[in-house]
Amino acid sequence: MKRSRFNEEQIIAILKEQESGLGTADLCRKHGISSATFYKWKAKYGGLDVSDARRLKTLEDENTRLKKLLAEAMLDNAILKDVASKKW
Repeated sequence: MKRSRFNEEQIIAILKEQESGLGTADLCRKHGISSATFYKWKAKYGGLDVSDARRLKTLEDENTRLKKLLAEAMLDNAILKDVASKKW
C-alpha cells in the first residue's frame, strides 16, 4: 500500500481549515490533493483530535498484526489436520 505524504496531524489540520470556512476546492488545490482524498480523510478522521488519530493508527496496526497471526495459526492447523488424516 502506498504511504501517504501527510501524517495524521497534518490531515487533521487540513480538515480543521475546511471547518473554519475555507472552500473544499480551494483547500484541495492549496495542499495538492484531490477532492476524493479530502472526503475520504473526512470520513475517516472527521471529528478526531490528534491523540485520537494516533490511537486509531496504533489500533489499526495491532489489528493487522493479529490478523496475520490468525492466518498463520489457521494455516498451521490445516496442515496438521491434513497430515493427521493420511494413513501411514
